Amino acid sequence: MATIRETLKQLAADTLPDYTYLFEDWDTADTKLEKLSYPAIVCIIPASGTTEIRNGSEFLNELEYFWANWVQNRDDIVFVACGSATSWMKEKLEDNQGGLHNRLTHRIYLRPFYLSECREYLREHCIEWDDYQIMQCYMILGGIPYYLSLLRPDLSLPDNIDSLIFRRGGELSDEFNELYNALFTKSDRYIAIVKFLSKKREGFTRSEIETGTGFGGGGLSKLLDNLERCDFIVSYSQFGNRNKMSLYRLSDFYTIFYYKFVLGNNSKDEHYWQHHFNDRSVSSWEGFSFEQLCLHHLSHIKQGLGISGVATESSTWRHIAAKGEEKRGAQIDLVIKRADRMIHLVEMKFAASRYNITKDYATQLRERRQTFIEDERLTTTPVFTFVTPYGLTKGINSSLVHSEITAEHLFAAIK
Repeated sequence: MATIRETLKQLAADTLPDYTYLFEDWDTADTKLEKLSYPAIVCIIPASGTTEIRNGSEFLNELEYFWANWVQNRDDIVFVACGSATSWMKEKLEDNQGGLHNRLTHRIYLRPFYLSECREYLREHCIEWDDYQIMQCYMILGGIPYYLSLLRPDLSLPDNIDSLIFRRGGELSDEFNELYNALFTKSDRYIAIVKFLSKKREGFTRSEIETGTGFGGGGLSKLLDNLERCDFIVSYSQFGNRNKMSLYRLSDFYTIFYYKFVLGNNSKDEHYWQHHFNDRSVSSWEGFSFEQLCLHHLSHIKQGLGISGVATESSTWRHIAAKGEEKRGAQIDLVIKRADRMIHLVEMKFAASRYNITKDYATQLRERRQTFIEDERLTTTPVFTFVTPYGLTKGINSSLVHSEITAEHLFAAIK
C-alpha cells in the first residue's frame, strides 16, 4: 500500500509536475525555498508518510515560524488550508491568537451539491436515474461528492445502498464512527448530542439539550457550534423571536439515516434496503428527510415563488398545548416572512405521485393556521405553500393552497 507521501508525490506528478516540491520538514524547506523557481506548490510531509502530529501545537508553531520569517514580506505566495475538519481550522487558524492572528484574507465555504449538481454528476458517471430516484438518493447520502463517487451504474439505488451500507465490509458500513472520530476530539460528546437530537424530528431548544445530555455552559456552546459548522446540525430561529430559543435539528442526511435504519439493526440482512425500502415504516423517515432536502434548497423554493429578490426571514414555529387547552399542539417547519408582509406557511410532503389533500388534513391545516394567527397576533392571513415532487391532486381541498413548488423547481439552476 502506498504511503501518503508516495500518493501525494504521484498526485503532484500527474497534475503540476514542474511546479510541485516535496519536503520532509520545515527546516529543509527553509534552506531551499529561495532557490525554487516560481510559481511553486510546496508540500511539507514527513518521510514516514504519516500525518499524525503528537503535539497539537507543533504544526501551528512551525507554520507560524514559516509565515513570520519567510512569507510575510512576500506578495507572491498564497497559503490554502482545506479539509473536512472545519472546527479545527476555525479554532486553530481563523481564531488564532498567535503568529497567524488576522492573517486570513478569504473564506470559502464548500457546500454539498444541490440536486441539479447531483444529477449532472451522476449522468457524467453513466447513472441515469430519474429525479425521484435522485431525491431518494439525496435523502440518504446528501450532496456529498465522495459518497456519490461510490455509486455504481450497474446497480439500482436500493442495491447501491445495500452494497455501501448494509453489506459487510461496505464502503460506508462504519462511516458514522469513522466520520465523527476523524473530525472531532472527544467525539463521544458530539455523538451524545446528535443521538439526543435524533429522538425528535422537530428539534430541541438549547435548554432541552442541556437537560437531555448533561452538557451546559460554554462547553455546550462549543459542541453545538462545531456540529453546526460541520453541517451535522442546524439551528432555526422561531417565528417572532420574542424570547424564543432557537431549535436545533439534525441536518446531515447520512446521520439521520444511520439512526433510523443502521444503529441497532441486528438483522444482518445484506439486502436490507432492497427488502424494506417500500415498507410503511420508511414513510416517517422519508417525510423528515424530504423536509431537510427542502430546507437545503431554500433558495430554490424562493426562486420558484418568484421572491428571490425580496427580503425574507425564514424560521420555524411551534405551539405547545398547555394542559387542559382545547387547541392541539402544532408545528410548522418552514415559515417564510416577506418584507411586503406576506407570510408563507410551507408544507413539505414526499410522494411518488401527485399529493392528495384529504378533507381531514385540510381541516388540520385551517386549524393550524388559525392557531398561528392567534399566537402571533397577526392582522394578515398567511398563505399555504406546498412542496412536493409532482404537485397536488386538483380538487376542492387543493384550493386551500396558494402556491406549489415541485421537483422541477428544486432541480432548477439558481439564477
